[in-house]
Amino acid sequence: QVQLAESGGGLVQAGGSLKLSCVASGPSFSRNIMGWFRQAPGKERDFVAAISWVGTTTNYADSVKGRFTISRDNAKNTVYLQMNSLKPEDTAVYYCAADASALIIRSIPRHYEYWGQGTQVTVSS
Repeated sequence: QVQLAESGGGLVQAGGSLKLSCVASGPSFSRNIMGWFRQAPGKERDFVAAISWVGTTTNYADSVKGRFTISRDNAKNTVYLQMNSLKPEDTAVYYCAADASALIIRSIPRHYEYWGQGTQVTVSS
């Protein structure tokens, strides 16, 4: 069983930056593909970014490419999401998720077995 806990959300002005962290507890963190998703009010949960076991492969949603960077530190059981040049449309609850059964990155939420409780990111215009 993997437990995930996000932190780092908050209120920021457009153009600003935030760095989200997700600490995992439980076995085999380094063998989980880790992803970030977000959900705005009244909308579906959308893929943001994901990273492979050792961090050599990443995948991003088109809407965040060039602005967001996902990374991981397996020694600390932590995955990060650096968010730069934030826009009001980035406002959402951001969730960390673990895909414990895949060998390649997947972007569909139902493929991820474990989820954090979410952290709110609000970008003001």
